[in-house]
This record gives sequence, structure tokens and C-alpha cells, in this order.
Amino acid sequence: MTETPVLVVGGAGYIGSHTCLELSRRGYLPIVFDNLSNGHGEFVKWGPLEQGDIRDRARLDEVLAKHKPAAILHFAALIEVGESVKDPVAFYENNVIGSLTLLAAAQAAGIKAFVFSSTCATYGLPESLPLDETHRQAPINPYGRTKWVVEQALKDYDTYTGFRSVILRYFNAAGADPECRIGEWHTPETHAIPLALEAALGRRQGFKVFGSDYETRDGTCVRDYIHVLDLADAHVRAVDHLLKGGETVALNLGTGTGTTVRELLATIEKVSGKPFPVDYVERREGDSHTLVANNEKARQVLGWVPQYSLEDIIRTAWRWHSTANVL
Repeated sequence: MTETPVLVVGGAGYIGSHTCLELSRRGYLPIVFDNLSNGHGEFVKWGPLEQGDIRDRARLDEVLAKHKPAAILHFAALIEVGESVKDPVAFYENNVIGSLTLLAAAQAAGIKAFVFSSTCATYGLPESLPLDETHRQAPINPYGRTKWVVEQALKDYDTYTGFRSVILRYFNAAGADPECRIGEWHTPETHAIPLALEAALGRRQGFKVFGSDYETRDGTCVRDYIHVLDLADAHVRAVDHLLKGGETVALNLGTGTGTTVRELLATIEKVSGKPFPVDYVERREGDSHTLVANNEKARQVLGWVPQYSLEDIIRTAWRWHSTANVL
């Protein structure tokens, strides 16, 4: 049986590469399009790599004509909230102009299915919990706003041109491939779980907790951690949904279970067996005290149910960070 080609834009990155793994398991051939500014060529294992930038329309046209993909999954974005505040221009150029260039190329190539990586950051500060897809979108930083702008474009493209897409709003992606072929590798690292694991491994001096006086069950922020392979599964289901004629939809991807920073650190210490110093410091501006998903709509539309627990997330991430020789 011939594998169906799909273009995975940003497929050499963390979530993109795990989605390529899942696509290959389910009868698709992932064609990775990546400029390798944040992605890793070593993570391209399940299909060809086409190097290029999403702002380069001629290169996009060339790759689309060559591979004729049935669908596009769009992961390529600048994602660091702090950096977006320091350099909003770079975020608008890449995340908005790049996405609109990619969309123009996709439409010209006759693509009928487009899956977009979005974020719970489009909601801004929560007014009700858990967050569902009807919650007001009022992002509080340039990163969230760039994702929100692309969401609006996709809704207009559907309404006025019939271009269908699935918008996936991630909560906190974490974990790694259990076979350690790929994992979470950012430079520099800013995500909580890898930072804490590096502290447990003695690669950094300790872990900072920003704020311990929030109105939560133990004073620290609550987040919804979702295994990267559960995210990957949702992306493949989104492609299936669109190729079968499904309608444009925006969906939350989270477990629906909140974990405090203290609970997260306790789980990391339990799994690793290695205590490490923790420093409680002032709150960070713009941090929400609680971000937890209502994922019922994704269950209804895609039949998606997360399979991995918090311990599974930590166990697979610990194995990757302990054994990977790329870090």
C-alpha cells in the first residue's frame, strides 16, 4: 500500500518530529519542511527533509509541486513568550507573515487539509476553568497574539474560500518517545520539565519556582501537562478528519487534569530518585495561576482520549534526558 504524503512544516522540532513518528505508524509519509533554526536534522527519521523557510514562497511552491501532499501540518513558529516581548517584530514576521505565505502556497497547490499548531495562550488570563473553546480569546503577549491572528485568518479562509483546517490549542506539551529516538531538545531550554530534569541530573544548579503565593492548593501555579505522543495522535486524527471531509474546527489539547509546580517537582524526584535544590522566587509578570483544558470537544470530534499519565510523561522524559547524547 502506498503511503499518503503529508507536508510537516517544522517537522524537525519537538512536537513536529513526534507527529512524524505517529504519521509513519498510521500509513502516512511525512515530508519535513524546516529551516532548522530550532529543529534538528537528527530528528528527521521517517521521511525526507526539505530545507526551507515558510516565508520563501518560491521554495514552498517547489516542494509542494514535487511531493504533492494530501495535507499540511504547520508547526513552524517562534514560541518563547519572553522573546516575543523583547522582539515582537520577529514573531510577527515568522508566525504571521510566514503562516500567510504558507497558506497562499497551500491554496495555490490545491491542498484540502491544513492542521495548525495553536496554543492556550490565545485565551489569555482565564475567566472560567477549565478552559473550553468558547472562552474569550484575549492573548496577553505577542506570541499568543500571533497565533490568534493566524486562527482568525483560517476562520476567514474557511468562511469565504472553503479552505478547511483544524486548529489545535496546546496546553503544556511534555515527555518523549519511549524508545528514546527523539525527545525534548530546545536551545536554550526554558520549559519546566526539562529544566527540572537537568537539575536532577546535575547539569544545572537547581530549579526556580516563580511564585508560591497563588490561590491554588499549594500556592504554586497549576498547569495541564500533556504527553507529546498524545498530541501527535490528535494531529493524525485531525488529518484523517479533514481528508474525510470534516469541517473546520478549533480544539483544545490537554488532559483536563491540573498539576501544581510542587506536585510536578515531587513526581520528578520520585521517578528520578534524585533530589535537587529548589529556589522559590517572585512571580513572573503575565503568568496565569491556573491553565487547565476542557478537552471534551476533541473527544467528540476526533475520538481523541489522552493515553499517558503525568508519571508516564516524566518517565519517558527522564529516560531521554538521561541517555540522549545530543544535549
